[in-house]
Amino acid sequence: MSVVVVTGSTKGVGRGLAEAFAARGHDVVVTGRRAEEADTVAAGLARPGLGYGLDVTDAAGMQKLWDAARERYGRVDMWVNNAGVAHTTQVIVDVPPDDVRAMVMTNMLGTIYGSQVAVRGMTEQGGGALWNVLGGGSDGRIRPFMGIYGATKRGLKMFTDALVKETAGGPVRVGEIRPGILISDGWLREAAAAEDGYLDANRRAVNILADHVDDVAPWLVDQVLASTKHGAQVSWLTTSKIAGRFATAGFRKRDVLGRYGV
Repeated sequence: MSVVVVTGSTKGVGRGLAEAFAARGHDVVVTGRRAEEADTVAAGLARPGLGYGLDVTDAAGMQKLWDAARERYGRVDMWVNNAGVAHTTQVIVDVPPDDVRAMVMTNMLGTIYGSQVAVRGMTEQGGGALWNVLGGGSDGRIRPFMGIYGATKRGLKMFTDALVKETAGGPVRVGEIRPGILISDGWLREAAAAEDGYLDANRRAVNILADHVDDVAPWLVDQVLASTKHGAQVSWLTTSKIAGRFATAGFRKRDVLGRYGV
């Protein structure tokens, strides 16, 4: 089985991916800002893994993560850059500087540093696969209150495309994961912080388009594990799926938010 590092995997989409990899018998390195939380999540996986605390915006810390995974398991077969921050309740000019910095630093630098470490290490060991998790805005569409977050994800799309070209023909496969709109801890936090009336105004669209992490993460992991293509794109919420959901919304009711009482 493979050894998989998933950054930002103590909660949300990252945790769902870690749990799905472990459930399929793979060794997983769980990371988060708090080492204790990462240890707890890693110990609770179907196949207990390694917990590691770090700040993904620290390049040296990312290298230490690689080294710790190699020391524990001997190699790293797959690296998933998932760690990210979203603050999506305000227009661009009103987003506080600390929130701007958190999104740009975590989303961009975390993925760039992780990619550098993974590609270097996998090249040295003779192979491996790197996956970057993209999100809203990576397709270039402008969405309300997502100007800054979307810009970071659009930038990561360009970065990943460039990395795919630069590593073509080498021993490391590079791909991207588009998980769609998943109701996670972070999503619920942002919904609670949104201005009055925002959630009600968007409730129908969210119930049509959004999904639960535990429903989507296993599918994403299965697609990633089955992929052998350099430059592969694993997308859950495709254009055809969106069209199909809106076309059947009148008689196929989805209440995704109902599970969370919001």
